Amino acid sequence: MKRSKLVAYLDTYLEIGAFEGLDRSLNGLVVGGAEKDVRKVAFAVDACQSTFEKAIEECADLLIVHHGLYWGVPLPITGVHHTRISTLLKGNLDLYVAHLPLDAHSKVGNNIVMAGKLGLQDIEPFAPYKGTPLGYKGVLKDGGDTKWIAERLGFENPVVLPFGKGTITTVGIVSGGASSDVYAALSDGLDCFITGEVEHQIYHDAQESGITVIGGGHYQTEIFGVQALSAHLRDAFDLEVCFIANPTGL
Repeated sequence: MKRSKLVAYLDTYLEIGAFEGLDRSLNGLVVGGAEKDVRKVAFAVDACQSTFEKAIEECADLLIVHHGLYWGVPLPITGVHHTRISTLLKGNLDLYVAHLPLDAHSKVGNNIVMAGKLGLQDIEPFAPYKGTPLGYKGVLKDGGDTKWIAERLGFENPVVLPFGKGTITTVGIVSGGASSDVYAALSDGLDCFITGEVEHQIYHDAQESGITVIGGGHYQTEIFGVQALSAHLRDAFDLEVCFIANPTGL
């Protein structure tokens, strides 16, 4: 399909415009030349040199990532940034970014997908960021422990603060670097908070308040959205897609 048609669909489906002024990331199509046909779309968590090279090896026409290249400040096209941009242009690979829009989305977002994998019921938006909820919370009908949750979500080496109930029934989820949203979980009286990174400064508050925190890794908690979006575009438009795994261990 034409890139312009695909980009217009993504902008609408992911509600890119709703996050202007809210997200530090520059979202949407950030690298793209003349109009072209898109036959194959690659998906990855991070915009980085190795991912670009792998996407070009896969003969992708467009790469969609969660973490983009621009974070609220202009970058001179020098050094590694020059290399990255040059690689995209020489490889005829366009780049589309969806940061907070792919955290908050109600169907293909990182957090709603994790909620679905856990089988949460009574799911509601959770943890507002500047007034916009990015996460989701819900109920584990039959309960579960931290080991079961980590296995369900594919967390290989999670950081666990096991200060809450042994059997967890209420859960809040915000992917990535969202340690401070533990306070939203405490405010809502949840048993467990799941995020990517667990920062030192929340340790004692979690311990003294009696809540369990599970940090699955920033990268690992943010593969869900790009993979779900990949499946959606494949099914909706009969596009060839591929996921480029580039784990950091963080």
